[in-house]
Amino acid sequence: MLFTLLRELYRTPALDVIVHLKRSTGMTVSELAAAMKMSYMGVKQHCVELEKKGFLDTWRRPQATGRPEKLYRLTHKSDPLFPQTGNELTVDLLITAQRVYGETAAQKLLFSFFQARAERHAVKLRGKSVIERAEQLARMRAAEGCLSKVEYDAAKGGLQIVEYHTPFGEIGRKYPVVHELERQMFQSLLNHPVERVLEEASGLARIVFRVRTL
Repeated sequence: MLFTLLRELYRTPALDVIVHLKRSTGMTVSELAAAMKMSYMGVKQHCVELEKKGFLDTWRRPQATGRPEKLYRLTHKSDPLFPQTGNELTVDLLITAQRVYGETAAQKLLFSFFQARAERHAVKLRGKSVIERAEQLARMRAAEGCLSKVEYDAAKGGLQIVEYHTPFGEIGRKYPVVHELERQMFQSLLNHPVERVLEEASGLARIVFRVRTL
């Protein structure tokens, strides 16, 4: 993963700002400073420089009272820092497969891809409960660059895997069936009904896989 290599080579707070923002739907300087254990002004300086270079922009989050909060978020200029599943080459290959073998060829290839990935993950999933399996799956997805985490609200019986990055960006836009195949893979691995939801607000997005456990 390019971003991981950059963090190993260049230990700069600017890269940590980027990764914290990638794992969020926008953060204030105060929130970043607390997460990074740095001073407010130190973090602010890095945010200002990253904004000047086009990696960040800002938006205002309304408050119940008082003035709206200023949040920083990543722009699309940061996208190349995070892993992509060979998007340009893969899309070209899928288009060629359709042209040579028919309209359903691309979907069949994508189905085979996710089936193989599900089989590979299934071997490593050893948790007995759905929560344990979800946590293991989230770790595997995080290793693939999806920036995944598990959220669970026992009172509401809600379990979900939240992802802040998808390596299938361009592939998913060209072949939306990718999203359904991904949902089916989650459902098969967790052995519970799963709903895939794209949550967007003010230009920010995250993917939520909601697991129905009740």
